[in-house]
Amino acid sequence: MTTFTKVSLAKTWDKVLVELFHAFSTTSKAEPFTTQDLSLLERVADAVVKRGMAAPAMVFLESLGPMNFLGSQALYFLTPIIEWAFHAKEVEQVARLLERRDTISRLISLIEVKSAPQAPQGASAQ
Repeated sequence: MTTFTKVSLAKTWDKVLVELFHAFSTTSKAEPFTTQDLSLLERVADAVVKRGMAAPAMVFLESLGPMNFLGSQALYFLTPIIEWAFHAKEVEQVARLLERRDTISRLISLIEVKSAPQAPQGASAQ
């Protein structure tokens, strides 16, 4: 039978606290987006704006933002089914991106920039 000392219990408790803090964290490590990640987000933003769905997409993304991690886990679970319609590598990339808390806000800002009315090139401020 294993005996526990105060030191071993303290170390075990500290480890449990660290894991719990990580499990319920609302922030993520600030990792830079890769070029593939940015390219995928750009394609999604372009597709949304091209179809004239910028406003509904931004409202949807804003409301879905707090649950993006659950969406990523659902994608991992549904990958065998989704692979019939989409490339497996892109599904995995989307799931990995959804694990990050800042992805939704980045996508929303890309959609805002792409849907903003462009000033005519020949026009100047008077």
